[in-house]
Amino acid sequence: MARDVFAPHHVHLFRIHPARRLPRLYPLLPVLCVLTVAGGCVEGEQGVIRVNQLKFTGVKAVKEGQLRAALATVKSSKLPWGAKHYFTRDRFDADLKRMTAFYRDRGYSDAKVKTFDVKLSPKQDAVDITVNIDEGQPTVVESIEFNGFDVIPAGHFAELKNRIPLKAGQPLDRALAQVTRETALDEVKDHGYPYASVRLTDRIGSNDHARVLTISTTPGTLARYGPIEITGNSSVSDAVVLRQLTFRPGRRYRLSNIEESQRKLYQIQTFQFANIEPEVPEGQQPELVPTKVTLTEGKHRKVNFGVGYGSEEKARTTIDWRHVNFFGGARTMQITGRYSSLDRGIRANFKQPAFPAPRYGLTLSGQTWHNDEPAYVLDTQGGSVTVERPLARPGPFSQRLATTNLAFTYTNQYERYSVTPEALADPTFRNTLIALGLNPETGTDRGLLSSLAFDIRRTTAESQVNARTGYVASAHIEEAGNVVGGKYKYWETILEGRGYLSLGQRALVAVRARGGSIRASGNQDANIPFFKRYFLGGASSLRGWGRFEVSPLTEQGSPVGGYTQLETSAELRVPVWGSLSAVAFADAGNVWGNAWDFNLNDLRYDIGPGLRYNTPVGPIRVDLGYQLNPIPGLLVNGKEQTRRVRFHFSIGQAF
Repeated sequence: MARDVFAPHHVHLFRIHPARRLPRLYPLLPVLCVLTVAGGCVEGEQGVIRVNQLKFTGVKAVKEGQLRAALATVKSSKLPWGAKHYFTRDRFDADLKRMTAFYRDRGYSDAKVKTFDVKLSPKQDAVDITVNIDEGQPTVVESIEFNGFDVIPAGHFAELKNRIPLKAGQPLDRALAQVTRETALDEVKDHGYPYASVRLTDRIGSNDHARVLTISTTPGTLARYGPIEITGNSSVSDAVVLRQLTFRPGRRYRLSNIEESQRKLYQIQTFQFANIEPEVPEGQQPELVPTKVTLTEGKHRKVNFGVGYGSEEKARTTIDWRHVNFFGGARTMQITGRYSSLDRGIRANFKQPAFPAPRYGLTLSGQTWHNDEPAYVLDTQGGSVTVERPLARPGPFSQRLATTNLAFTYTNQYERYSVTPEALADPTFRNTLIALGLNPETGTDRGLLSSLAFDIRRTTAESQVNARTGYVASAHIEEAGNVVGGKYKYWETILEGRGYLSLGQRALVAVRARGGSIRASGNQDANIPFFKRYFLGGASSLRGWGRFEVSPLTEQGSPVGGYTQLETSAELRVPVWGSLSAVAFADAGNVWGNAWDFNLNDLRYDIGPGLRYNTPVGPIRVDLGYQLNPIPGLLVNGKEQTRRVRFHFSIGQAF
């Protein structure tokens, strides 16, 4: 006989009777005596008996961290300033019931708490709790049957069977069963059946611990989109809103169109609220589905002002003005001014959506900018034109938010730059200055940089500021001079990958690898401007060194950059208390003097600890890097560097 998987259970959980049910409860008796003397004051969180340890034995089939997260009894922090959690009998009794319910929801209906020990410390102010769990034999999905899914094309049906999280051979997990039902329902709705329903039932299989799962759908009426009603767009035209919608009246109804259209409405930043929903009278299933788009416009003009401090930038100030409906049409205009010891200037960006085609976007940028780096000083005036296109977007039912973007950029900028006085004063560097096309007396050069660039970026990370899962992969290819003119002529390629892996509920490992090379056309070094040379070291690079300290050196020891770079980093990030977390990191990398020429035996290594404090604008970051293999003869500001430790303070993760 089949039964609904989500039918409520009538579970009779035992009540604890020390003498009968759990014979090893005798260590709890001293605790109960203390509770009797202490009275009601121990019942609240401000108790007198602290939970020192909470251990489990017999936990194999589930993640212990998930089991702990389901309980109200929590062990106290070992740190003096950490959170303290106290023991109460009522709470612990309830947790014993939660443990069996936790297992039952994951397909282990025979699981039970065999015994537990609650040991009072000699000072009678803390307890160590050990819970022994017998998981029992799981109830396993023997097979899965589908009924009514012939309305879905065969290829999509095969993909659905692969995509559902609950598979044959797995325990009958209620949460996975719920996701399986929702996934199947969304798939049917995405093929023109907005009124569909899906039901999961199970029956006994070949034995008492085997279940045959049946997923049945009643698709209802095959429907198409009907009239579209738009409300709330006071200053944005209906045409702009319709441009963001991926469906039109008369087309087959698809749930993915609704969710993708809603995402695109938020993407243009004009609306504070956007909702799209079918409007169908209750109990009816019309073939044409009317759709209502409800919008609330946000403020079109926004001004942000910020100040900050970093170990490299020192004090910095930023002011940003943005208009998200510039002359209508959901166009965006942004002007940013910034001042710090590293860089300062003004930038302007204009974005035109749906140009030159509906799925494209156009960005015009201009700037006057000054960079004061340890190796050079650079002044830039000019602009760029970028055409972007999303190549792939996350599907409405995808488990990861995979996004792929392409960008083509034309840049035209006038550059004026000079090397540092230390490099200019180095007589061994004079011939190199001449080969690079710089004035050997002043160390300066100027010229027009005109280039074409292609960028592709794919990400599954859920956050661009503080990611915990997923990855980011990107590639940049740039060609200057040969096609679009200008003084400088080169080819540049940069590849980068970042990955984030959660360890349990709290800790995570983050890794990064980045490599790049730049080659002059005609093998003439003068075709590559000095500011395009690669340097490593700093708050977001090899943290055992300061900014721009890792690169090929002059004979006297001044860093002068190179044409090939390679760097890797790894971090273990562990929460400590509240918004504070600790980090252990390791970096490796170097820069080589020739294009596409590197030797892994030359890598520089550093390790160190760090701290992160989460804020609304990103983590405050403190890192202390230690050089494992210092660079012999390195000069910084004309002085030999003997320190092997560097301190970095900044905002945002290193990667």
